[in-house]
Amino acid sequence: MEGVFTYFGLISHSHGFLFVTHVLLTAIIALALAKMAMKSLRLVPTGTQNVMEAYLLGIIAMGRDVIGESNAKKYLPLIATIGIIVFIGNVLGIIPGFESPTGNINMTLTLALIVFIYYNYEGIRKHGVVHYFAHFAGPVKWLAPLMFPIEIVSHISRIISLSFRLFGNIKGDDLFLWVLLMLAPWIVPLPAFLLLAFSAILQAFIFMILTYVYLAGAVLLEEETL
Repeated sequence: MEGVFTYFGLISHSHGFLFVTHVLLTAIIALALAKMAMKSLRLVPTGTQNVMEAYLLGIIAMGRDVIGESNAKKYLPLIATIGIIVFIGNVLGIIPGFESPTGNINMTLTLALIVFIYYNYEGIRKHGVVHYFAHFAGPVKWLAPLMFPIEIVSHISRIISLSFRLFGNIKGDDLFLWVLLMLAPWIVPLPAFLLLAFSAILQAFIFMILTYVYLAGAVLLEEETL
């Protein structure tokens, strides 16, 4: 956004530079948190280890009803990584002097493509190409010519849904904060920051739960046909 101060903007005002630096900052913060949590592991966790363990247990609990506990644990690395990257990226935009990389369609589209490619790969790996794509045709054979292209379009639309939902919400939050800072640069109402923080958590949660749902649809074909 033109005219908005950012610390990295002191180096260059290039949109590409600002985007890349904030993406790298998000990754560095995520790695630093992981390093802090694993620095001195204890049987009774404290500090960062306690927070990160609660986060991981929460993700497993979230996925248990969607995909089963064993699969929730299996896909925990993917879901946890996406969740923390999205959350940190969202929160960065709330801090004056920084921008949300998740408010850029390039970031959200990349994350959506990772999820799309991965869940289809898992479905094909587990069930085979023929069985996996046969599922797209539905249970009624004479409706297969109609259902198959509809399913293909439905799956491709998930890329748009995942990327634009996150991008639109975070971009809207950034604009909202920008307007507040323009009107009251030194006294931004605390409720606004609380609302934006809640939105950052909510959007990360939605992205994670949808990833679990898409994985469940790809790997649990037997349960669907029973």
